[in-house]
Amino acid sequence: MIINHFTDNDLYKFTAMNAIQKLYPKAMVRYNFINRGHTLFPDGFARKLRKEVDSFADIVLSREEEKFLVSRCYYFDPVFIDLLKGYRYDPSEVRIDEKDGVLEVEIEGLWYRTVLWEVPLLALISELFFNLKGNQPQEVEEKAAEKALKMNEMKAEYSDFGTRRRFSFDVHNRVVGTFMEYSPEFFKGTSNIYIAMKHNLIPIGTHPHEWFMFHASSFGYRSANAMALNAWVEVYKGDLGIALSDTYTSENFFSSFSVLHAKLFDGIRQDSGDPLAFTDRALEFYQQNRIDPETKTIVFSDALDLDKIFGIRQYVRGRIHDVYGIGTYLTNDVGVQPLNIVIKMTGSKLDPADDFHPAVKLSDDPGKYTGDPAEIQVCKSVLNLI
Repeated sequence: MIINHFTDNDLYKFTAMNAIQKLYPKAMVRYNFINRGHTLFPDGFARKLRKEVDSFADIVLSREEEKFLVSRCYYFDPVFIDLLKGYRYDPSEVRIDEKDGVLEVEIEGLWYRTVLWEVPLLALISELFFNLKGNQPQEVEEKAAEKALKMNEMKAEYSDFGTRRRFSFDVHNRVVGTFMEYSPEFFKGTSNIYIAMKHNLIPIGTHPHEWFMFHASSFGYRSANAMALNAWVEVYKGDLGIALSDTYTSENFFSSFSVLHAKLFDGIRQDSGDPLAFTDRALEFYQQNRIDPETKTIVFSDALDLDKIFGIRQYVRGRIHDVYGIGTYLTNDVGVQPLNIVIKMTGSKLDPADDFHPAVKLSDDPGKYTGDPAEIQVCKSVLNLI
């Protein structure tokens, strides 16, 4: 088994799951694997992937993991912890096909259940691919230590967001250990709950794009951002307060981000587009609403490397609190070409008796648009983005 631990997953999947089962317990969704890099997979990959996915049925929350969640994730109530203790993955929710090297994966089922598949499934696909290719990681600790020292020089606060496209669990774990050793002041945590537990770190995360996509699919594009933010506040009462800004472009987000939201949320996350332009827009928004930007945070998380971080740090110059969520550059910089893969929600419905409605994502990079092209055009038209 490649995935062996229930919490070898990102925190935001569990925070979303908790909110879903409280607010939308009957909702159903569909997700699809998107191979942005058009990588061809080796013969027999789907068969081996199927075997690994079937093994998820045996993964359960351990007592050690339960204790860690209770101690560190104070925003989870006992009812949700009990739900996790009884949760079992259902491999029948995952359909896998492969033809001529083209891999297809679709997930369908109740949203509160299927939300947990995305991150470990992507990590599984990535690690299995490199296993079958016979690749061996190179200079794991050496490269991580070099990055840690340069982040120290920049005095940049950062966290690991690299579960989804890591080379392997072992590399991921070693990289985090190296950052703990070389950068204890500026390395703030990891999105991966299990690795956070093993290194006594804080698990980092809030909500995913799919939280906004579901609200758009179910209630309309114009109301999606505001409804999603309000629903998050309803569940978490001000905890987990970093708002994701780019599901339907950041400009549309700022048109929905009220003064109330701005004061309730600790900051915002930039995940696509121009980070410098985004910084200007965020500063303008806070200043126009008489909020001191220095009391707020921007989490930059879009395909970061040292050069990008240095440029952002120089531009921000202490005008707003800047932190960095770094993904594949940390967990798969070991001498191979990382896979460019995602899993995104493509349909949803509020009740099993309803028909599926398409779910799309725009972002500030057209190359990251996902979903049915015709529905993307509808979304752009409704939001006056054409």
